[in-house]
Amino acid sequence: MAGIEPQPGIMDIELYVGGASHVAGVSNVIKLSSNENPFGPSPAAQEAVRRVVHEMHRYPSSDHGALREAIGETWELDPQRIICGAGSDEIIAFLCQAYAGPGTEVIHTEHGFAMHKISAMAAGATPVEVAEQDRVVSVDNILAACTERTRLVFVANPANPTGTMIGLAELERLANGIPETAMLVIDSAYAEYVEGYDGGAKLATERPNVFMTRTFSKLYGLGGMRIGWGYGPQEIIDVLNRIRGPFNVAALTLAAAEASIRDTVYVEKCRTENARMRAWLGEALAEHGVSSDASTANFILARFGSQAEAEACDTYLQSQGVLVRRTTGYGLPNALRITVGDEASCRRVAHLVGQFKAGAR
Repeated sequence: MAGIEPQPGIMDIELYVGGASHVAGVSNVIKLSSNENPFGPSPAAQEAVRRVVHEMHRYPSSDHGALREAIGETWELDPQRIICGAGSDEIIAFLCQAYAGPGTEVIHTEHGFAMHKISAMAAGATPVEVAEQDRVVSVDNILAACTERTRLVFVANPANPTGTMIGLAELERLANGIPETAMLVIDSAYAEYVEGYDGGAKLATERPNVFMTRTFSKLYGLGGMRIGWGYGPQEIIDVLNRIRGPFNVAALTLAAAEASIRDTVYVEKCRTENARMRAWLGEALAEHGVSSDASTANFILARFGSQAEAEACDTYLQSQGVLVRRTTGYGLPNALRITVGDEASCRRVAHLVGQFKAGAR
């Protein structure tokens, strides 16, 4: 309509494209394109949804108190410093809306989560992409990119789609080095897959300029429920709650998330099985001449000799009913991101990659 225009920068945003779910003409596909838990949600979460499904006509809790208490108990965090959202990407959007805007800059890394850049642009801020070093976040490069206009610094740790991460000492060095007007946001969507890693919670507890985001979409298997959370200084939580919608998380979702985080036996089973098959898949791909960095998440970034080879392999996998993720949009055109599925799925994709490589020779 003439005269009605979106805010500057909105039309420059490239539409987010999720992992494929279907292949034309192929049934019974194996989906390894979206980093989903192959075992699905906890049985306790499923039962929790069944118990509350008859209450769908009621508004959900507006303060998410029960879920925040469960998160706090699990991770030994203050529930008052926790905010819940429709996936961690809603929390990321809140941060950009509240702390960035026209005339400010938001730093994200070369191969980081696409929503860091998208949310910055949606808020009218200027996204600043920082180069990584061999697919690993470079603290030095980030600090060199900071200016007096920097307001947010996003670091995915572990990172998607690379699967790499930096240590807590490097995160602390980054927090110490950014401008006083900037906040370090540690995107810890895959933290649960790393044994002994708190996702940056200790830093977010102790420092006024560090915030952590988490999700239930990965290890907990609730991607379809859209639930994530953030943790940081009380002052930041107070700001974010002023722009959060009063009923931004559905009642069924809250119930599923609370049951999921309390089902520690199921969580540990999923984590252990992921670690086992992740190691196996990485070694199996290497035997076929496909290299990858040691992953700390629930996927492998398989690297090929060229973009053409990676795309040809993806096309072959699709023809055999296996879906993986091309990473051209993440600046990695010669790679494919392969979710760690159950044992049968991992063996199937490794076998097919081997067949492809043998036929390409």
